Amino acid sequence: MKWLLPVLAYLFGSISSAILIAKAFGLPDPRTTGSGNPGATNILRTGGKTAAALTLFGDILKGVIPVLAARAATDDALVLALVASGAYLGHLYPLFFGFRGGKGVATAFGVYTALSPWMGAALAATWLLTAAITRYSSLAALTASAVSPLLAWGLLADPPYVFMSVLLAVLLFWRHRGNIRRLLARQEDRIRMRSRSG
Repeated sequence: MKWLLPVLAYLFGSISSAILIAKAFGLPDPRTTGSGNPGATNILRTGGKTAAALTLFGDILKGVIPVLAARAATDDALVLALVASGAYLGHLYPLFFGFRGGKGVATAFGVYTALSPWMGAALAATWLLTAAITRYSSLAALTASAVSPLLAWGLLADPPYVFMSVLLAVLLFWRHRGNIRRLLARQEDRIRMRSRSG
């Protein structure tokens, strides 16, 4: 039974918060507007802060809920690492939305926070510090992702978690390849405080 948990986590992760929030707020499909990414940042551009905050919260919960539910059923590190990976893959490649998902930053944060609140706090601090210094959201996400395997090694200890964190980091970098190109070309948009209220 416990080996079904990663599959259930993938299905749960496949629920797209951005698309559902866009429909609820009467906004255009985030896959067809702005950056084309169904995530909180793109929702912020088209729908304002309230819609973006709900999308962000939903994406975080997609990582938190499957891991906490699995932890209630088993303490097997391999199963929990697979559950975390399943939820993350569901967000990136959602079964219910044509396998066109987001970039995974919020869901990865949810996964790590559920596994270790200390790791979640460390990743949040890394993101906030990098974003405050550089004003690049994408660079902050990449930096936090880059340090996640070290944090997993120090805070989670078990090898399955370390391997999982490497997998998540590689996938996050792959999903941000366009951002990386723009960062290198100094064409990436910086964080702006102005947005349409929502």
